[in-house]
Amino acid sequence: MVAAVMVSIASAGYAQTPAPASAPKPAQIDRNGVLILIRSTLLALDQANKTGNYTVLRDIGAPGFQSNSAARLGEIFAKLRNDNLDLSGVAVIDPQLNLLPQIEANGLLHMAGFFPSVPSQVNFDLSFAPVNGQWRLFGISVGVGSSAPAAPEPPSPPVAQKQPAANAAKQPAPAKSAPAIKLAPADNKPADNHQPK
Repeated sequence: MVAAVMVSIASAGYAQTPAPASAPKPAQIDRNGVLILIRSTLLALDQANKTGNYTVLRDIGAPGFQSNSAARLGEIFAKLRNDNLDLSGVAVIDPQLNLLPQIEANGLLHMAGFFPSVPSQVNFDLSFAPVNGQWRLFGISVGVGSSAPAAPEPPSPPVAQKQPAANAAKQPAPAKSAPAIKLAPADNKPADNHQPK
């Protein structure tokens, strides 16, 4: 099962003249700061999904994120809520980052990664905007996927081996004695010395 939701909001300042393209820069944020941002955001989403009340999730966001009403956020996250996705494990499992925190050209703090768990892992992609000296939620994407590689399905048996129930009574059963002969002890030798040709 894979579910993904993305809330990306263009704030008024962001929608103006784009900044000249520049490479993202590593964010100056320590491990604890990263964990606080990731966990508090995903736990707020988890509580919103469990209660159906998206007011707190909306209120912890940056002004651009708050342009969504709580009702609109409820619509956006309806699939995750209806799937009863439980995100509470993010409180105790350490996330694995595949995009280290970086400051994008537009000034947003961006990071992505996953929480490894069994049978599925929680994937996330988060953006935060600076508001009054704090990082506030600007964009969120959450997905659930398999944490282990899936083995391919075994090939289906050849059609010739499948017998309809009506034909099974008319035809003799497949020879079941053949495996018994193959499994006979090695010291059983034929009475006459026939050699295979």
